[in-house]
Amino acid sequence: MNYIKNNKLAWEDAFKNRRQGWGENHWERLSNETLPFFNEDMVTELRGIGLEGKRIAQFCCNNGRELLSAMQLRPSFGVGFDIAEDFIEQARQIAAKLGQTNCEFVACNILDIDELYHNSFDFIFFTVGAITWFEDLDLLFEKVGKCLRPHGKLIINDSHPFINMLPLPGEDAYDPEHLSQVAYSYFRKEPWIETNGMSYITPEYHSKTFTSFSHTMSSIVNAIVGAGITIKKLNEYDYDIGLTDDYEGKGFPLSFILLCEKSK
Repeated sequence: MNYIKNNKLAWEDAFKNRRQGWGENHWERLSNETLPFFNEDMVTELRGIGLEGKRIAQFCCNNGRELLSAMQLRPSFGVGFDIAEDFIEQARQIAAKLGQTNCEFVACNILDIDELYHNSFDFIFFTVGAITWFEDLDLLFEKVGKCLRPHGKLIINDSHPFINMLPLPGEDAYDPEHLSQVAYSYFRKEPWIETNGMSYITPEYHSKTFTSFSHTMSSIVNAIVGAGITIKKLNEYDYDIGLTDDYEGKGFPLSFILLCEKSK
């Protein structure tokens, strides 16, 4: 899967080209705020699950800010996995500044997580933009199923698949005067190819190639169920969590939280 290797290079390239100071104040927010880096609905779900005393993991953890936020709910141990070694190193640095010793960060392809972590976690979560980096969701959630303990829970908080139909600011099809028009097929098969950097981390520049994929809600659900994981709840929201707020309040589904549990 060369696209995964290329994405690793692109993410590490983005880290090297990050805006000055990006990520360096995350430890201060984590020191002074309660559950930063999560939206209110995600906070409600995390509190409802109850993480105290549990082993938790974040797949595609970036620089660890969300996993370290979740550690405030007093799990016994946490592990963050991400393919980009530079981001993982920053995560370790943030954890060290916080004195957070009951978590670790592992640089690896999520699909290749070591068998050491199989049947290890009571809770695994993905946040915005994570699953889009995987072409084959069956393989992804097969790995999730292997890493969860029986009755372990999975949460995905992500952009709604519907938003892939909408043109974003900066794209040729974007028209701020006609925000009700869709531009792309919900069932798009072609990957998204980007070489303009990663906007929330870097200024625009000619970057190494990022390759990502659209997934329908049914493809997400079916891959999870196929991995022996039961869907417990699906909530959809009309607010965006990472792309643009231009479409908020217009009746579009823009984000979702999916709560699941591994079968016995």
